[in-house]
Amino acid sequence: MGEASETVSHKRLEGKVAIITGGASGMGAATVQLFHEHGAQVVLADIKDKQGQAIADKLGENVTYIHCDVSDEDDVINLIDTTIEKHGKLDIMYNNAGVMDFLWERKGCILFTASVCTAIAGLSTHSYAAAKCGIWGLARNLASELGEYSIRVNCISPYGVVTGMTPITDASQVPMVEEILSKAGNLQGQTLRVDGIAKAALYLASDDAYYVSGLNLVVDGGFSTVNPTIILKTPYH
Repeated sequence: MGEASETVSHKRLEGKVAIITGGASGMGAATVQLFHEHGAQVVLADIKDKQGQAIADKLGENVTYIHCDVSDEDDVINLIDTTIEKHGKLDIMYNNAGVMDFLWERKGCILFTASVCTAIAGLSTHSYAAAKCGIWGLARNLASELGEYSIRVNCISPYGVVTGMTPITDASQVPMVEEILSKAGNLQGQTLRVDGIAKAALYLASDDAYYVSGLNLVVDGGFSTVNPTIILKTPYH
């Protein structure tokens, strides 16, 4: 997670309460910081207690850390109940780690993190692709089911991005891996980092996206819309 950015003049999440699972590292941590900068009361949920609490301590009283294993129903119930007890409501649920099932009041926003493999085949193992496509399918169904309650449901599907889960042995390898991903991508001269995913989440969670629901926002620089083999075989290349 990078250092806090400059003061935000237009706070897009002022007065909103957000839960972000998997918020102790990578894309989740970047989103916690950005949502906080934009005025949200953020509840950071993770199983990485040391990292999660450190982020909450750094960002201050508007960020709370709660231990939550999203595969444990009791942990999930405690997370939701504690958030509503503390803040009186829940506006944004960002399922960045796992999928949580719970009842909603009217209005709100649910976000999921999937993968670019929901938009193009052959990039991952079968099990990973099935899991991520399942998340996108769930998001679509929920968007249909919850629309009558004014609840928006959207999905963010990133291209390759270096996070704490990237299989590298030390931080010195990060630039090399980022360069490989950048060169393999479609949008040359740009590198996708966790802040790019956080900004996509900020848009979808904010009132700027008040009529956006059922969207799979593929943050891949156009990778999934282009067949690189055709480009390589075209004579003028």
